[in-house]
Amino acid sequence: MENDKISKSFSLLSTPLLADACIRLGLPPRIGPPGIKLIDRKMRIAGRSLPCQHFGSVDIFLEIMEDANNGDVLVVDNGGRNDEGCIGDLIALEAKERGLGGIVVWGSHRDTKELMDMRLPIMSYGTYPAGPQRVDPRSSDALDLARFGGVTVIREDVVFGDSDGVLFISIENTPNVLEVANRIMEREQSQSRRIRDGKSLSEQLQLKSYLLAREKNPSVTFRQHLRKIGGAVEE
Repeated sequence: MENDKISKSFSLLSTPLLADACIRLGLPPRIGPPGIKLIDRKMRIAGRSLPCQHFGSVDIFLEIMEDANNGDVLVVDNGGRNDEGCIGDLIALEAKERGLGGIVVWGSHRDTKELMDMRLPIMSYGTYPAGPQRVDPRSSDALDLARFGGVTVIREDVVFGDSDGVLFISIENTPNVLEVANRIMEREQSQSRRIRDGKSLSEQLQLKSYLLAREKNPSVTFRQHLRKIGGAVEE
């Protein structure tokens, strides 16, 4: 999928819907660690991954951006560090001018005011005013992958970020996940409308029927009940 199609397809969705779709498809959700947030929670990120590992020097970012396509998302592995701001205003401006769709950092950023004014979607753990004071040895795969919490991100991944967090999906699986997420959204919107019209969620999901079935057979689960009636809340 091309980045413009990815971004358009995600425009009405959310990372929770994508996570639910992954589970529905039997794909383990590859979610970034808690605490990774957008500096502007109204913004969103969706695009193919441009992963790299940071070792203290900004040249790694400039080097990988030489291969960037319009709408790609820079994914920075800074080991989850919160003692240095590895992304600042100049790198962010370079990314914006090269047409990148955003930056996601497993670590911290700095120059928050300038980044906010720039309107480039950026996600990180938060701010730290000082930049890196180190230059560590660079690994051989520094431009091939980024570790992001418990997730390893490669160039064959797509990045989705919003106010709920960041999630990574392989390019191969992205079309199916987006399709299923849309179906889940449509069903949940229908359920929401019916709640507002006076039909409670308990009625829609036939809770009384489930409780009777469970009384007869305590091993019956709510998820089994939902599968039977075609519900979409629990899975």
